[in-house]
Amino acid sequence: MDLKLGGKTALVTGSTAGIGLGIARALAREGAHVYVNGRTQERVDAALVAIRSENSAAKVDGIAADFSSSEGAGKVVAALSAVDVLVNNVGIFDVKSFGEIDDAEWHRFFEVNVMSGVRLSRHYLPGMLKKDWGRIIFISSESAVQIPVEMVHYGMTKTAQVAIARGIAESVAGTGVTANSILAGPTASEGVGKFLESMAGQQRKSKSEVEEEFFEHARPSSLLKRFATVDEVAALVTYVAGEPSSATNGAALRVDGGVVRAIL
Repeated sequence: MDLKLGGKTALVTGSTAGIGLGIARALAREGAHVYVNGRTQERVDAALVAIRSENSAAKVDGIAADFSSSEGAGKVVAALSAVDVLVNNVGIFDVKSFGEIDDAEWHRFFEVNVMSGVRLSRHYLPGMLKKDWGRIIFISSESAVQIPVEMVHYGMTKTAQVAIARGIAESVAGTGVTANSILAGPTASEGVGKFLESMAGQQRKSKSEVEEEFFEHARPSSLLKRFATVDEVAALVTYVAGEPSSATNGAALRVDGGVVRAIL
């Protein structure tokens, strides 16, 4: 399928590793000019090398910016004034019981996971409307609808992303711009890998044992019974970014491995 992304400019936040890097790679393969983003120039440069190593023809550049404050979004828009595809992927997570999450932590999670996408979408949307074409995609999670008791603050931000994407879509009805959210399930990203290794060390078990127990106890409803690969998530995101997805708008699309026990 030709996604008609040749000549399009795409920005993927938080794309130096994991799902974000997978999305950046996939968009580059489709011919888009991709801008990757990470907190440090070192990580951005490493991501650029990784993408170019598998695709010498890739059109890819990078912007180092930290979204823990509004300055991050300001730095990005100063370097890149307009995009055709915006993938709001940057995000943080941490396992912590509700009673231990202080005000500062609630604000930090909302700032990075939610406000980064709000600020960038607000900036790039007018340009998309002027062209009458654009794609805004929020990388949410199944945690948006099944709030994890071990990280309520993370689940809250994922729910907010779904609401924002739907609201943006409602605001641009009848145009060539779409806004959607992707509900990713447990995915073998860099962050998850480190988390599993940490848990394995604490419990004195192998990483595979911890993964098996995770799907037995924490996510027993999974139909996949394993962590999805970043490429499996990126495949759906890349389709939604393309021209053929024009009738998909305001949707919360699941690539969750069947974790959410619902038919809609």
